[in-house]
Amino acid sequence: MTAELVRGQNHTLPQTRLEIRVSAGSPVVAGATLGDEQGTVHGVEWIAHPGSPQLPGLEVSKQAAADHRLAVDLDALPGSVHRVTVLLALPVGAGGPVRFGAVAAPFVAVTGLDGTEIATFTLTGLDAESAVTALELYRRQGVWKVRAVGQGYADGLAEMLADQGVAQAAELAASIQAAVARGLARSVAPPPPRTPDGDRVRHGAGQASPAPSSLDPQPPASPAPAAPEPLPGPSAGGPTAGSPAPASPPGGPINYAHPRRATAPPPPPPAAPSAPPGSPAPPVAGDATGWSMDERLYNQIWGMFEDLARATAAYRSAVDFAESRMDQELDRALSDPRSRIGGAGDRAREAARAKRDELTSRAREALDRDLTQLAAEAAVVEPALPAAYAGWANPVWHAYRVPMEMPMALRIGDLHLPEATELRIPLLVRLPLERGIWVDSGRTASEAAALMETDQLRRLAMETAVTHAARMLAVYPAGEFSVHVIDPAGSGAGALAPLVRSGVLAGQPAAGPGGVSSVLAHLTRRVDLVQMAIRAGAADSLPPDLDTGEQLLIVNDFPHGFDDRAVTQLRYLADEGPSVGVHLLMVADREDASAYGPVLDPLWRSLLRITPVADDHLADPWVGHAWTYEPLGLPAGSRVLEQVLARVAEARRNGGR
Repeated sequence: MTAELVRGQNHTLPQTRLEIRVSAGSPVVAGATLGDEQGTVHGVEWIAHPGSPQLPGLEVSKQAAADHRLAVDLDALPGSVHRVTVLLALPVGAGGPVRFGAVAAPFVAVTGLDGTEIATFTLTGLDAESAVTALELYRRQGVWKVRAVGQGYADGLAEMLADQGVAQAAELAASIQAAVARGLARSVAPPPPRTPDGDRVRHGAGQASPAPSSLDPQPPASPAPAAPEPLPGPSAGGPTAGSPAPASPPGGPINYAHPRRATAPPPPPPAAPSAPPGSPAPPVAGDATGWSMDERLYNQIWGMFEDLARATAAYRSAVDFAESRMDQELDRALSDPRSRIGGAGDRAREAARAKRDELTSRAREALDRDLTQLAAEAAVVEPALPAAYAGWANPVWHAYRVPMEMPMALRIGDLHLPEATELRIPLLVRLPLERGIWVDSGRTASEAAALMETDQLRRLAMETAVTHAARMLAVYPAGEFSVHVIDPAGSGAGALAPLVRSGVLAGQPAAGPGGVSSVLAHLTRRVDLVQMAIRAGAADSLPPDLDTGEQLLIVNDFPHGFDDRAVTQLRYLADEGPSVGVHLLMVADREDASAYGPVLDPLWRSLLRITPVADDHLADPWVGHAWTYEPLGLPAGSRVLEQVLARVAEARRNGGR
C-alpha cells in the first residue's frame, strides 16, 4: 500500500533498489547529494547533477525536464553515506518560471523497479522558492527510510547547497545551471502540454514497462513505452513552458492531446483487424488521437520517438547492469584466496561472463521486438504523411498544391540511434517556429564533416538552409510567409539561386554592411511595432504598409558584415522575434564569431542547432540520448524543389489561388 506522506513524515523502505519519480508543471533540474550521519556533504564528488549525473549507486537526469526518474541502489552506496537528499531547482535563464509558486506543485514518488509506488509526496505551499529539498532517504540503525522534507530556498540552488555544507556552493550552482543550459540548447522540445483526453493508442500493446535506468537489470516487458504522468511540458516549437496543470501520480497513459482543445478530440481511426491472441495488431497510420489526420500523424510520430528512446534506454540499462554485475562477481570471486587454488577462479570467471551474456542477450531480444514493431509502424506511417511531414522523395510532393492553412508542424530532418540506424524518426518542429534554427557550417566532430573541405561544408550548409526555407514557403498559405536574406559577401549566391530565380523572396539578398543594416532595421521596426500594438491592445492601428505575415530571415556567413550594432539587433530578433512572427535561419560557424567571446552564447543557445551532414548532437527530452541528425536531402537529379517553388510563386501572383 502506498504511503502518502506529508511534510516531515517518514516511511520505512522495503527494498534498496529504487526509482524516484519527479513530476512538475514545468522543466526542473533534479539532483541528489550524499551525506554522512550528520547530513554533511563532503565535496562535489558527493553530488549528482546534470553535469555529473552518476555516482556509485545513484544516477540522475542529464537535463532539465518536467518528468524525471532517478535510479538509486542503496546497497551500492559508499559505506560512509547515511543520507541521500533529492533536490529540485528551476533552470536559470531558460525563459520559464522563476519561482515554484508559478508552477504546479511538484509530485515525488519513491517506487520499486516495477513501478510500484512505496511512498509519495506532493510539495505544496511553495511560493517564492526557486529550489527545494524534496525528500531524503536516510539510514538509521541499519534500516533505510524515506522522509518528506519540502524545504524551499528563495535564493535558489546556491543557498540550498550551502545549507548542506557544500564549500563554494555558488560556483557549483553556477556550473550546474550552465550544464542545464547546454542540455536545453541541444534538446529537442517535447510535444505540447497534455490533458487527460487524447491518449496515444497502441493497438495490441501490453502493459507499459517501467522506465529504464542504468541500475535496472530488467529489459522492457512489452513494446509499449513507459508511461509518465499526464503533465504539461514545453511547446514543441521552443523552450517556453506550457500552462501548469495539477500534478498527478505516474502510471497513466501517455497523452498527446492538442493544448488548445477544450473538449476531447475525436477517437483515432478504426483499428486494423484484430490479430491472433498474444501478438500485436498490424500498425495503422494515424494511430493516435487528434482533430485531424495531420494531428493524429503528428502525435503518432512523437509517440514513436518516445517509444524508441525508452526502449533503447532499457536496453542500455540492462547491458550496463550486466557488465556491473559481472565485475562485482569477479571481484568477490578473486578476493577469496581459495579461488586461486585449482580451477575455481577460472570457473568463476566463466560463470560471471555467461551470466553477463545471458542478460545482454535477453535485453537485445526485448529491444529487437520493440524495433520490429516500430519499423512496421514507420513503414505504414511514412507513405501517409502530408507534405509538411514528408521527405523530399515522398510522392506527395509531386502532387503539391499551395495549402489554405498552416500545418501543425514541419519536418526538418530525421533522427536515429546507433542500435537501430535503419529506423528513422522524422524530426518535427511546431509551426509557427518558437525558436530560430542555426545550420552549423563549421567542422564538427562527425565523421562526415571531417571528410569534407571547409568550402564544401559551408556550401552544403547554405543549400540546407535554402531547402528548409523552401519547405516553410511551401507549407504556408500564399502571401502569409516572407523570406529575407542577408548574404554580406555574396558567397551564398549559388545556393540561393532557386529562391532568387523563382521570385519567392521578399527582396534581393542584402549584401555589404549597408544591406545588413537595412534588413535588420526593417525587421527590428516590425518587431517593435507589433509588440507595442499587442501591449496596447491596438492591433488594428498598425501602419498599412506593415507586412503582418510570418517573416524568415536567412543570415549567411555570420558575423561577416556585422558591426556591434548589427550583432545587437540580431540578438534582439532572436529573443523577441518569434513571439511576433519573425524567425531566424542562420548559417554560421561559431569559430568565426569567437572574437565576440561569451557575448554571443545566449544567441547560440536560443537557436536549434542542426548540421548539413549527419551528426549526433541532438538529445531527446525523455532520457537524453544523443541522436544522430540527418538533414533532408533532395533526390539525385530531382527538380522537385524548383517545381514546388514555381507553384508557390504562381499562387502569390494569383493572390493565393
